[in-house]
Amino acid sequence: MIPIRADTAIVEPVSVADLRGYLRLDPDDGGAEDALLASLIAAARASLEIEARRVLVPGRYRIALAAWPRDGRLPLPVSPLVALVRAGFTDTGGAVTELAPDLVRLGPDRIEAPALLVDPAAPEPSGRTILIEVTAGFGGDGPPLPAPLRLAVLRLAAARYEHRGDEPDAAGPDAAALAAPFRRMRL
Repeated sequence: MIPIRADTAIVEPVSVADLRGYLRLDPDDGGAEDALLASLIAAARASLEIEARRVLVPGRYRIALAAWPRDGRLPLPVSPLVALVRAGFTDTGGAVTELAPDLVRLGPDRIEAPALLVDPAAPEPSGRTILIEVTAGFGGDGPPLPAPLRLAVLRLAAARYEHRGDEPDAAGPDAAALAAPFRRMRL
């Protein structure tokens, strides 16, 4: 199961102005490198999401399934899990028939073991695709982004700015160390 991000607007956890201040760049340069800084922030955030196995920006995700889990527990690969937007079936034409809200609900641990609980009374898909939409991520309606993860985004983006092809990425171990306490473990 691969969650697909359903919304495209991403508000990065660190602004270009924050990174400019961190790098002590000249504020009067007319923003000549702002596009580069924005891309470095996005790349640093994406790298840390992989390292920590957490979603660092809020977003809506879609998941498609062919059948309900047998044990009624559907673990999700997005953390922190914030809310269930909808659950339903899609037909071959793409129309969605939503399920009653009490048939699928959030599990008890939304951060360390994000999951949905499916009521045994949930109808079988019978050839239809199960569509689930959830919101996940730090910020927005979710929990605030921990300061060490925000700092890790800043440090990784700054290191990539300072070492643009000249030498190996020096901030990798530092950013990984900052993200380590927040890393979701897998079995």
